[in-house]
Amino acid sequence: MFSFDLLLDAVVIGVLLGCFYAAVSLGLSVSFGLLDVPHVAHPAFLVLASYAVFFLNEHFGIDPLLAGLLITPLFFVFGLIAYRLYYETFEKRGSDAGVRGIAFFFGIAFIIEVLIILQFGVDQRSVTATYIGKAWRIGDMRIPFRLVVAFGVAAALTILLTLYLSRTFMGRAIRAVAQDQEALRLMGANPIRIKQWAFGIATAVLGIAGALLIIVAPVEPTLDRTYIGRTFCVVVMAGLGSMTGTLVAGIILGVAETIVLTLFGASWAPAISFGMLLAVLAVRPQGLFGRRS
Repeated sequence: MFSFDLLLDAVVIGVLLGCFYAAVSLGLSVSFGLLDVPHVAHPAFLVLASYAVFFLNEHFGIDPLLAGLLITPLFFVFGLIAYRLYYETFEKRGSDAGVRGIAFFFGIAFIIEVLIILQFGVDQRSVTATYIGKAWRIGDMRIPFRLVVAFGVAAALTILLTLYLSRTFMGRAIRAVAQDQEALRLMGANPIRIKQWAFGIATAVLGIAGALLIIVAPVEPTLDRTYIGRTFCVVVMAGLGSMTGTLVAGIILGVAETIVLTLFGASWAPAISFGMLLAVLAVRPQGLFGRRS
């Protein structure tokens, strides 16, 4: 029997889960939303970060969040290299870079998935921490600490990225590079280096996001296929390049998923992201926080 208490539980958990969805989508909001790079390998990078966190936690006993911070510089360098390879191979060559770029990033995602399977096998992997497995009880409501951690980290990442993109010269240049590269050249800035730097930041964020992914639930090599719909749904719904919009859109998706899960069962929840993505593209293609061109 459905009740108001059940609905309240679903909404609260949905808000926390939605903040987690926002955290794993922030990097895509930069790479796809601001740079117009067809980064379909974003979820594969995310899963790779989760396995790196698992390795540090399993072999050295490092807290997952600290492990995420430790791998962030490595993922930044990985992002710099990945964008440079994409630019030299596809973007530099002409107008069909988007279509060929999708194939390029799908290839990278497939390679990452195979390498993870070869190294770690196909079994699910999880991490250990004092806040995993515990819950905060408010009356009859049980709120997992792992989702509270995701909520806090997502809010912090959103604030930091928003401040960086709005208050620093490089951040404003990143926002400008998608609008008018010639104006940036006239100002003495190199648009390609700015985009490479921005892609590095988008990939570095996945260090923390990957830690959250494996904190919230166990991971497996093919998990990127589940999150490709969710991350693109959040970014498109938010409005391309909107950091605060990404947080709001993530919460909307999280609440919608948990309500559908409560009412209709788990089998319907994964379809919500694709359904919402199609609805947003049909009704408001610029997203909730985007501007009409």
